[in-house]
Amino acid sequence: MIAGFAAGGALIAVLSPRAALLVCAGLDLVAALIFRYGLIRRAPRAVGRPSIGQTWRVNRQLWSHRARRAVYLALWVPNGLVVGCEALFMPYAGESAGVLFIAGALGMLAGDTLAGRFIPPGWRRGLELPLRMLLAAPYLLFALMLPLPVAVVAVTIASVGFAASLLLQERLIALTPPDVKGQALGLHSSGMLTMQAVGATLAGAVAEVLGAGAAMAVMAGASLLVTAALIRPLRAPAPRPDVAETSALGSGA
Repeated sequence: MIAGFAAGGALIAVLSPRAALLVCAGLDLVAALIFRYGLIRRAPRAVGRPSIGQTWRVNRQLWSHRARRAVYLALWVPNGLVVGCEALFMPYAGESAGVLFIAGALGMLAGDTLAGRFIPPGWRRGLELPLRMLLAAPYLLFALMLPLPVAVVAVTIASVGFAASLLLQERLIALTPPDVKGQALGLHSSGMLTMQAVGATLAGAVAEVLGAGAAMAVMAGASLLVTAALIRPLRAPAPRPDVAETSALGSGA
C-alpha cells in the first residue's frame, strides 16, 4: 500500500489524473491475471466445505467481545476518516497532489518502520493514543489553505500516525483465540477497507458544501472526536479470551 501511494503520486505528477487512473486500472487487470494463472494451487488449511454461515458466526463472536470491539473501532474509524482527507488531495492541490501522495507514503513508511523495529515493547501501548491523534491533528491546518511546502510537511507528519494500526493489531491478536486469529485479521481488513470508502465518500460530500480544505479539517476533527470517545473503552481491563469463548469460536470457524 505504501509503495502504491508513492507510485500513484509519481504517476499523477508525470501524467494527468485521468491517465494515471487508466494506468492503475491496467495494472489491476495484470495483477488479476497473475493471481488467476500464476499462483500455485495449494491444499486448503481448513477441512470441510467453506460456509458463509460459519464465517458470520465467528465474526459475530469476534465483535461481541467488548475489548476487541473497541480495538476494531479504533482500527477502522479514525483511519477511515483520515483517508477521507487524503481523498481530497486532488481538489485541494490540483496538479501538485502527487507530491502530497508521495509525502503520505514516506510518512507512513517512516512510522511503520519505527513502530515495527524500534519502539520498545513497554512503550507500545502508551503510544497508541498519541499516534492516532497525530494521524488527524495536522489536517486541521488545511482549513487555512496551506502553501504546498507546508502541506507536504503536514501530510508527512500526519502519516506517521498510521503506525498506530500496527500497535492496535498486536492488541487485537492478544485478545483473539489462536484458532481464529486469521479470521480476526480478515475482519479487520474488511472493516478497514469499508470505512476507507465511507470516509472518502463523506469527505467528498462535505467538500461539495465547504470546499476541499475545510472538508479535510472537518474529517480530521471527526477522527479526533472518535479517538477521544474510544479512550475509556480501550483503557478498560481486557482479559484474554476464556476457555468457553475459545471453544465457541473454534467450533464456529
